[in-house]
Amino acid sequence: MKTELKEISPTRKQIDIEIDADAVRAVYDRITDNYAKAASVPGFRPGHAPRAVVRTRFKDQIRTEVLRELLPNAVQEAIAEHKVAALGEPELNLENTEGLNQLGQQPISFNVNVDVLPDIELGAYKGLEASRRTRPVSDEDVDRVIERLRENSASLQPVEDRGAQTGDTVTANFHGTFVNEPDAEPIKVEDVDVILGGEGVVQAITDNLIGAKAEDEKTFSVDYPEDFSARGLAGKMIEYTVKVNAVRIKELPEIDDEWAQSLGDDIESIDQLRQKIREDTEAQAKNEAEGRVRTDLLRQLVEGNEFELPERLVAHQTEHRFESVVRNMINQGIDPRNPELDWEKARDSLKEQASYELRSSLLLEEIADAEKIEVSDQEIEDEINAIAEASRQAPQQVRDVLTKQGGERSIAPRLRNRKALDFLVANANVIDEEWKEEKQESEAGSQDSD
Repeated sequence: MKTELKEISPTRKQIDIEIDADAVRAVYDRITDNYAKAASVPGFRPGHAPRAVVRTRFKDQIRTEVLRELLPNAVQEAIAEHKVAALGEPELNLENTEGLNQLGQQPISFNVNVDVLPDIELGAYKGLEASRRTRPVSDEDVDRVIERLRENSASLQPVEDRGAQTGDTVTANFHGTFVNEPDAEPIKVEDVDVILGGEGVVQAITDNLIGAKAEDEKTFSVDYPEDFSARGLAGKMIEYTVKVNAVRIKELPEIDDEWAQSLGDDIESIDQLRQKIREDTEAQAKNEAEGRVRTDLLRQLVEGNEFELPERLVAHQTEHRFESVVRNMINQGIDPRNPELDWEKARDSLKEQASYELRSSLLLEEIADAEKIEVSDQEIEDEINAIAEASRQAPQQVRDVLTKQGGERSIAPRLRNRKALDFLVANANVIDEEWKEEKQESEAGSQDSD
């Protein structure tokens, strides 16, 4: 067998392959004889039909089996011979039809196109510069968390001495019909909680339920705007009959030691609660600052190392991200078939993200190779335990999933890249700077450009 390697691009190779006539003839004769032994040919005793007759009668079947045996083996041998790290299945192109029509008399020539990773010449990755800006935690930040905790602790108490007011929660049964679509299926929902004047509640519902009491029944129409969030109601006019079951008012707890103790976590006083909130918020701010540093350094690494990516790899990663987006939409109750969604634009954006992810991952692998970074079995064990704790699973459940994905060390490449990014950060020049809100930064940048 003769082979020749040609470079089409940094990410695509072509291997020309020629299988000599003798090798083709040996396989051709053997497969023909197998057919002759099993075939029933009129005019001949079973197993005694001449090769020429068998080859004429089963021409297409024999040729298919000959190629099925010869070509894959030849491709694998050629790839191994030239030490090509192929991505995905090679693309095969047959060249000489004479060799196919006259099996065993002429060589079979063909070529395969193979996608490969590019050779990356890693530029400078030590001494990159970045700024660390940590958001300060103010008393107002602590107060906002306190208010959220109060909201979560709030209770709804029945209102009996007055009608419903803005801010009250009205629990009611809604029966609605589409005014201009008599054949449309009616709306029937029971025990719906509506916060009068609340976000997402159309003003017409609030207006018509103001003053309502338990057991009241109201009939009114709602003309939903074209841009209403629920697409099934957008632009529709619905006539509702509403039966009020209850009117309740939200009662927030007093901010005192008793309430603080009810939150658990061994909190004994409101002062202790505030201190814990401050510490947790400061820790979160530090983590966010470190995350921005890592993101900035990784971006610099990608922008400083340009190289071509295999289109097949980009397409695969884009499709993976696309499927993830669709799954998330379905989980959130959003129909991905909505004609108003611009999927073409979304795919372009996902392709850019996929390309960035691939470049950053390949560059981190290069750093890991250069610095001889490896992942130990203990690190894999620690990661499995961390995944189990975060997902509230037993470690064995995580191991079972990893087994289906290729074993516990299938997470080693991700851990290795994470360690490479840690190395990138540890060897960067990171300067602590004063915090600036994004709005302030954008305004400052605008002034600098004037």
